[in-house]
Amino acid sequence: MSDAAREAVIEPERRIIDPHHHLWHRPEFGSYTLEDLWRDTGSGHAVEKTVFIECRAFYREDGPLELRSVGETETIAKIAAQSRSAPQSHNAQAKQAVIAGIVAHTDLTQGEKLADVLAAHRDAGQGLLRGIRHAGARDPEPAALSIPGRGLEGQYEREDFRRGVALLGKLGLSYDTWHYHHQNQAYAALARAVPDTLFVLDHFGTPLGVGRFAGQHQRDAIFEHWKKDIAEIARCPNVYAKLGGLAMPDNGFGWDKRGRTATASELVEAQRRYYMHALECFGVERCMFESNFPVDKRSIGYVELWNAFKLMVRDFSESEKHALFYANAERVYRL
Repeated sequence: MSDAAREAVIEPERRIIDPHHHLWHRPEFGSYTLEDLWRDTGSGHAVEKTVFIECRAFYREDGPLELRSVGETETIAKIAAQSRSAPQSHNAQAKQAVIAGIVAHTDLTQGEKLADVLAAHRDAGQGLLRGIRHAGARDPEPAALSIPGRGLEGQYEREDFRRGVALLGKLGLSYDTWHYHHQNQAYAALARAVPDTLFVLDHFGTPLGVGRFAGQHQRDAIFEHWKKDIAEIARCPNVYAKLGGLAMPDNGFGWDKRGRTATASELVEAQRRYYMHALECFGVERCMFESNFPVDKRSIGYVELWNAFKLMVRDFSESEKHALFYANAERVYRL
């Protein structure tokens, strides 16, 4: 896969927080390190801060099972310290992005153990822990998916899980998740059941476009159902939406399977309706753009992705743009 010819950066001075990226060393995906992240965030857009989102990397190899995911938080906290200590230029576009927050993973159905595990993550995070992602993504045909989810059966409906999500709110932590479009109704019910926890919905609820969901007719039918589900989710005032993550292979747009990655205009043409509907439902004040790198890197470059976001909202006011690209992420993740 070769990148599309690098586009000129649109509005290079616009300040950005990227609230969703990963770092890993994984055989199936290769490596994505701090240096790789910096190559992307330093490629022209003014990305100042980022939030690392758990990806089941860097786990401890021994010790109690419930504490093994703390290894990821420990490792990312050390990498974040490296990002803060890097020499910084006075030129905003030349600065290296700082990892300013961590959303970690743990099993929220652990019951009595959960408080101690969350305390261990908080200690390991060195002041950077902002939330937990115990994703609910689960599909009955995982073999059709490039990235099959590991959610529990009926996860969002489970009372022990709901108690875990409620504990996050009591501790001042947010709940991030990703799931598939056919789980949006269950997610809405979860958000209503735990109103005192701040929720962050990743990737639009992942409308699938592969396997039994492949084809334009299916995409259009799913979109109509998805629109209603997103409107219902948005009626929960405790839910915020990350706008991005629609260029994963399982979304089915196919850019990862051809000889070059997508251009900004291609992404806008194919996906603008999703972004505009989410913005209409949640309002600018509850949305933030995300890269979901390096997962979406298989389909589009970092410059082109953020160009696409800027094109989609080019007619928005300056205050609305600042909210979407920077201020909302800063507020939600307390950066």
